[in-house]
Amino acid sequence: MPPSSRRRPSPASSTPSRLRLALALLVIAGALAFVLTQRGGGDGDSSLPAAGRADGSARDPFAFDPGHVERFEQRAADASAHPLYTRSPGGAVATAARVAALRPLVDAAADGSAVDPATLEAIVVLESAGRPDAIAGNDLRGAVGLTQILAETATSLLGMEVDVAASTRLTRRIGRAANRGQTRTVARLVAQRRRVDERFDPRKALAGTVRYLTIARERLGRDDLAVVSYHMGIGNLETAIDAFGHDDGEPNPSYTELFFASTPTDHAVAWDVLAGLGDESSLYYWKVRAARDLMALSRDDPAALERRAELQTAKASSENLLHPPDAGEAFADGDALRAAYADGTLRRLPRNARQLGLRIDPQMGELAPRVEQPRALYRGLRPGALRLLVELAAGTRRISGVKAPLTITSTVRDQRYQEQLAAGNPEATHAFSVHTTGWSFDVLRRYADDRQARALQFMLDRLQVLGAIAWVREPAAIHVTVAGDAADLIAAGD
Repeated sequence: MPPSSRRRPSPASSTPSRLRLALALLVIAGALAFVLTQRGGGDGDSSLPAAGRADGSARDPFAFDPGHVERFEQRAADASAHPLYTRSPGGAVATAARVAALRPLVDAAADGSAVDPATLEAIVVLESAGRPDAIAGNDLRGAVGLTQILAETATSLLGMEVDVAASTRLTRRIGRAANRGQTRTVARLVAQRRRVDERFDPRKALAGTVRYLTIARERLGRDDLAVVSYHMGIGNLETAIDAFGHDDGEPNPSYTELFFASTPTDHAVAWDVLAGLGDESSLYYWKVRAARDLMALSRDDPAALERRAELQTAKASSENLLHPPDAGEAFADGDALRAAYADGTLRRLPRNARQLGLRIDPQMGELAPRVEQPRALYRGLRPGALRLLVELAAGTRRISGVKAPLTITSTVRDQRYQEQLAAGNPEATHAFSVHTTGWSFDVLRRYADDRQARALQFMLDRLQVLGAIAWVREPAAIHVTVAGDAADLIAAGD
């Protein structure tokens, strides 16, 4: 935590009393001027109407809309890309190069089938990052190879040759030979392992994946559902579809409809199935779509991929991609904030916060005296971020049924304030902070009960998949960054 401005000065302070008085008067004058400015023009200090389904409204601005399927799918793909950049061995650019080298094998495997080669390639990105020897864990009965096929699936469904015991022995020998630098021995043992465990053979692994997708497509009736089942399993997906509900003989719903129309309050049983699978199974389809986009970008604009990789890996979330440091959105000082409030670029936090399910932490802006500014200057957001915050609170209250508010601990800062914060708080960055743009806020990780915590978690996850926010869990708070077009997303549901 940063040093609190509430600390009493030491009796031994060497600051002359007249200087202290002058500084105090300066802060008071600044606060008075800011309040008068807000009263004199603009709507920054006004109350806000309830949002979403607050106060019994029937409208959910984030509900699935059959007329905007492509919008839902593309936003979900974009929002699900962050792990591809942060978890890829060697980085996303290196992964794209490895996978691109395998494209002839991918095309050959997909040839003559209904499987889209770009989708098959994306599965390779997601499953192994283009490494034919990838192993998940230490047990070779689990997922291994270019497309991470389970031993049981390989033998019982896909007709592949897999001798787990022999494969395990060879894997150990490969490791020992590699440690000794015996490259020829490694190559010989790798070739042997591919014969006893075809999952390690890139051609046969790709062919097995094509067979799986073909079987799943015949059973589920849709290409998107076949892709989802590759990670989730056909049986689990059928359970979710049955829980969602559809007439016998009717085509299965698209995965976009199944996912976005299932919530804790609508198609709740289907949502329970999807949410209960763990391992982010419900997000797999969006990650495959994101991997397709990554590979397309690597071919069409390599420089853009490198830039995107830089932004995606700069922070623990994709906040820098939503608001890049060089976009010119940051506020330099108190004068810049005053100008932003005056022209409507920023809006003050609403006076009726509790009615909206929010509580403003009284310590917000506590370092303002150190930069000779009033605390009120640091209690505002961009209009789109404020609208999203109100919707977040409304959704949390609606789902949980809990009236207790969410506490907001931090909103806009300027760069001078950020420097003061970083000097005393090891969790604060000395580099670019999205807080200085007015697009970020922090929610205290203290909840009325588990219902409120679970409801907030759903709202965060759903808004992130929609590309409306990026968020990260910090020790004391949830740090949320709102996308610049989030308000357009909300308005589309009006």
